[in-house]
Amino acid sequence: MCPCLPQRGKMAAWGGLKRSAWLAPSPCRLSSGLPVNIGVLFVPQQEAWVVERMGKFHRILEPGLNFLIPLLDRIRYVQSLKEIVINVPEQSAVTLDNVTLQIDGVLYLRVMDPYKASYGVEDPEYAVTQLAQTTMRSELGKLSLDRVFRERESLNANIVDAINQASDYWGIRCLRYEIKDIHVPPRVKESMQMQVEAERRKRAMVLESEGTRESAINVAEGQKQAQILASEAEKAEQINKAAGEANAVLVKARAKAEAIQLLAAALAQQHGSAAASLSVAEQYVSAFSKLAKDSNTLLLPANAGDVTSMVAQVSVARGTPSLEVPPAREDPQPPPVDMLKAEETSSS
Repeated sequence: MCPCLPQRGKMAAWGGLKRSAWLAPSPCRLSSGLPVNIGVLFVPQQEAWVVERMGKFHRILEPGLNFLIPLLDRIRYVQSLKEIVINVPEQSAVTLDNVTLQIDGVLYLRVMDPYKASYGVEDPEYAVTQLAQTTMRSELGKLSLDRVFRERESLNANIVDAINQASDYWGIRCLRYEIKDIHVPPRVKESMQMQVEAERRKRAMVLESEGTRESAINVAEGQKQAQILASEAEKAEQINKAAGEANAVLVKARAKAEAIQLLAAALAQQHGSAAASLSVAEQYVSAFSKLAKDSNTLLLPANAGDVTSMVAQVSVARGTPSLEVPPAREDPQPPPVDMLKAEETSSS
């Protein structure tokens, strides 16, 4: 007779294998570890009691009040229908890029079929744990080290799917699997740290270069806009200046046209030509008086002193009759030409 614990819900040893409280006792265990059939039994909630009648499966007792036949019926297994948490021991696995990792995990499962859990497998906990470890090693062998850290969720989902496919015959369903710790060799950890630092330096340099580029682009764009605005301002200034000069020319032309019209009207009046000839003579005398003030070199016509001939030439060019100079009156003063000659001689 093999030893066992006296009450249900505690750990028991049989055949050198570890069994949890939810696992039904093996056939060699003493009946004292199971509920005793007294005819009237009360089954707790979230538990399933497997009953055998004369060594053969009879039925599964539901939570609540149940009646059995003493001596004929025997409670053979007690299965817990609650969610069970199992720690998967740490194990070594090799990734796709030949890096050895130490990984452990946590497995969450539930008994869905008490009959299969009792008669389908000898030790459900041990079977599920071994299946989780082998599936984890096979899934890690498909991934590189970098992808192991990035795809932990997909790795957990793949392990759960693989466990559920194999545990359907055991009446157990795996709800979740979570990887707790991933231990990397020290050298690999150092190389990963160096890679992270290099990646950070790279990103810093890229960000700095992008900032320099953006700054240069902004400066060039600012200079471009400044040149455009300066050219537009210069263009507007030239346009305004040209418009002002054009308006000034128009104003001068209108003023000159009005002066010419007034002059023509004045010439059309009586003695207008004589007045015009007199004005020309006065301008000639005034211009002649300013000769030789800026330079000593002069070019004069042969008849520079003949005011009458000069006035006649201007009158012919203007298309008006020549000025008839009235007879000279006896004047004790010398003529204007002689005065100019005298002023020229005195200046020389």
